[in-house]
Amino acid sequence: MAVIAVSLAGRPYDVRVERGLLGDIAAACGTRLRKTVVPIVTDANVHAAWGVAIEASLLAAGKRPAWRILPPGEKTKSWESLSALVDWLLELEVERGDHIIALGGGVIGDLTGFAASILKRGCNFIQVPTTLLAQVDSSVGGKTAINTAAGKNLVGAFHQPSLVLADPDALDTLPPREVRAGYAEVVKYGLLGDAAFFDWCEANGTALLAGDAQARETAIAASVEAKARVVAEDERETTGARALLNLGHTFGHALEAQTGFSDRLLHGEGVAMGMVLAARYSARRGLMAAAEVDRVSAHFAATDLPHRLSALGLNCAGETLVQHMLHDKKMDAGTLPFVLMRGIGAAFLAKDVELADVAQFLDAELAS
Repeated sequence: MAVIAVSLAGRPYDVRVERGLLGDIAAACGTRLRKTVVPIVTDANVHAAWGVAIEASLLAAGKRPAWRILPPGEKTKSWESLSALVDWLLELEVERGDHIIALGGGVIGDLTGFAASILKRGCNFIQVPTTLLAQVDSSVGGKTAINTAAGKNLVGAFHQPSLVLADPDALDTLPPREVRAGYAEVVKYGLLGDAAFFDWCEANGTALLAGDAQARETAIAASVEAKARVVAEDERETTGARALLNLGHTFGHALEAQTGFSDRLLHGEGVAMGMVLAARYSARRGLMAAAEVDRVSAHFAATDLPHRLSALGLNCAGETLVQHMLHDKKMDAGTLPFVLMRGIGAAFLAKDVELADVAQFLDAELAS
C-alpha cells in the first residue's frame, strides 16, 4: 500500500493506492460515511464490473448505496447531466458534511466533483477512480468541470476531494485501449519534469500495459506523488507550476474537439499525440534535440499510442485546429501559453508562441 499526502493549507487529504480497496470500500471510507444511505455516482460499465462487490461491502457495514448510474463517455459531462445529478442529490437530502462517492473514470470524477462544489455551496466527495488516467491524474488536484459546445472543461471549479482511493485491481476490468490511454498521463510526468521516470517508462511501459501488477502500482504511486507536489505548490494554477501538467493538452484538446469528443480519439490518446506535437514543435523552435523527439515518438509507437498526426485522418487544416485552441481556458489577454520542452524532463511555459506559426506547423504534420 502507498499513501500519498496532498498537502494543502487547511484541507489536506490522502491518496491511497492499494489492491483490494474496491472490495472493502466501507472500511476504506470509514467514518466519512455518516449516514445509512451512501450516494454513489458511476457509469453503467463500472457498475456492471464493481457494483455487486461495493454493495456487499456497504451492506455488511450497515450502509445502503443509492446509485446514480450514467452512460459512459464524454457526452455525460454536460449541463443536462449536471442539472439532473444535482436534483438527485437534493432529493436524497445530501448535507454539506456528507460524502458523495465518485466511482469511475475522469468523466464521473469531473461531473461529480463539480456537482459537489456547487451543491449547498460545497459538499464533500470521495474520488474512487477506476481508470488508469483517473488514478494518476484527474482524481487528484481538485479540478472539476463539464464540457460545453464551446469546448472541453470550460465550466467548472477547483474543489478538492476528501479522500482518493485508487485500486489497481480496477484496471483488470478495462479494455486494453483504456489502459493505454491512461498510460499517456503516466509518461507525461516523466516528460515534464523527471527524465529518470521517463527512462523507467521506456523500460517498464509494455509490462505495465500487459498487466504487471507491480509496474502498475509503481506507476500510479509515482505519478500521484509528482502531481501532489505540483498541486501543493500551485493549487489554482496561478504561479505557472501547475500549468506544466497541461503538457500535450493544448494540442490534445484541439484534436478531441475536431473528433467531436468521441470514442474516435480518447482523451489520453489525444494527450499522447499532443505531447509528440509539443516535442516536435519544440524542436522546430530549436529548443529540443531531434534525438529526444524521436525517443518520445518511439515510446508512444511502442505502446500503441498515437504518434503521427497524419495517421488520425482528420481531413482538416492546421488553422482549424488552432481555432479550437482559441477556446482554451488558459487563454490570457488574447494569447495562449504553450507547454514546450527543452528536453525530456525539462518542460516550461512559453508565452511567446504565434498561433499562425502553430497552424503552419500543424499543416506540415497533417501532411507528413
